[in-house]
Amino acid sequence: MLIKAAEHFIGNNRVISIEPIGNGLIHQTYKAKNDEKNIVLQAINTTVFKKPEDIVSNYILLYDFLQRHENGVIPAPVISTDGSFIWKDEENHYWRATQFINNSSSRTIANTEKDAFTVAKSFAGFTRSLMQLDIGKLKEIIPNFHNLSFRYKQFEDAIKTASQERLLKSTHVIAELRQRRKLVEFFELTQNSSNYPDRVMHHDCKISNILFSKTNEEVICPVDLDTVMSGKFFSDLGDMIRSMACTVDENSTEWGKIDIRPVFYKSIIAGYREGIGNIFTEEEKKNIHYAGLILVYMQALRFAADYLNNDVYYKTEYAEQNLSRATNQLILLERLEEFLKKEYFFDPY
Repeated sequence: MLIKAAEHFIGNNRVISIEPIGNGLIHQTYKAKNDEKNIVLQAINTTVFKKPEDIVSNYILLYDFLQRHENGVIPAPVISTDGSFIWKDEENHYWRATQFINNSSSRTIANTEKDAFTVAKSFAGFTRSLMQLDIGKLKEIIPNFHNLSFRYKQFEDAIKTASQERLLKSTHVIAELRQRRKLVEFFELTQNSSNYPDRVMHHDCKISNILFSKTNEEVICPVDLDTVMSGKFFSDLGDMIRSMACTVDENSTEWGKIDIRPVFYKSIIAGYREGIGNIFTEEEKKNIHYAGLILVYMQALRFAADYLNNDVYYKTEYAEQNLSRATNQLILLERLEEFLKKEYFFDPY
C-alpha cells in the first residue's frame, strides 16, 4: 500500500525512492520522490484522529489563508491524481501528502536558552500570523484537549471508581492535586471572557515541530499542524514551559533532580512575548505566568487519572509508571510555584 499511496500523490511517473523520516509517535511518515516531485507522505493514525478529513480540511484552510495574506509559509498540500487531498486505500488507511522542504532539518532537544527563545517566538508568530482567520471555520480535532475543567472532572471520576490498592498508593498525589483546585477556577474565568480571546493555537509546541534552514539555521516554519485548533493564551506557552524549562523529562523518577531552569523559563516568556507582538490583552499580560502552572497541573491530573483508571490511555513500561509520571509533574509544579514566587512575586493561590 505504501508504494500505491506514493504513486497516487506523485503521479504516473515512477517513484524512485521511499524512506521513513522523523521519529513521530502518531503517524507513519515517509519521504517519497522521483525526478519531478519530492513529498512527505503520511498514513494518518485514525485511532488518534477519528476524522482524518478534518485535519486535512484544517491544513488546507491554514495554507490558503497564509498564502493569501503572505503572513507565513507552511509546506504546500499535495493534490492526488484523483484531484483530492486525501486518499483511502483498499485497507481503509487514509493517506495525505505535503511538499518536502529541501535543505531543511529539525531538532529534537532545545539545548540552549537561544533554542528556547527561538521556538517560543516561532510558535507565537504562528498564532499572530493567523489572527485574522475566522477560527469558527477550524474543525475541533480533539475535543476538550486543553480543557482543565474536563481534565479535573476526569481525575475526580477516576477516584470514585479506582481500586483500593491504587487509591492508597496515590493518597499524597490526590491530596496535593486537590489543593490546587484554584487553578481550575482561574481557567473557568478565562472561558467566556473577552479578556482571554480564543486564538489559533498549535497545541503541540516542541522544537521537533519547527523546520530550520540548513543554510543559515533560521526558522522556516512550524510543522505537524494536526492539532491546530482554537485555544487560550496558556495552551502553547504553557506546553513549552512544561517541556523545555524543566531539568528532566516527565518519565524521570529522580525526584531530587526535577526543577525549573530559570534562564530557559525567562527565554520562553521573552520569545513568546516578542513573537506574539501587541495582540495580548492587559489581562493576558498580567496573568502570563498562569500558563506553565495550568499545563503542568493538567498533565499531572491526566497521569494520575490514568493510573487510577488502570492505565488505559498512556503506554507504560512498568506497573506504576503513570503514578510516577504524576508525581514527576506534581514536583515540577511545586518547583514552578516556588520559582514564580521568588522571581516574579507571583502567587496564584
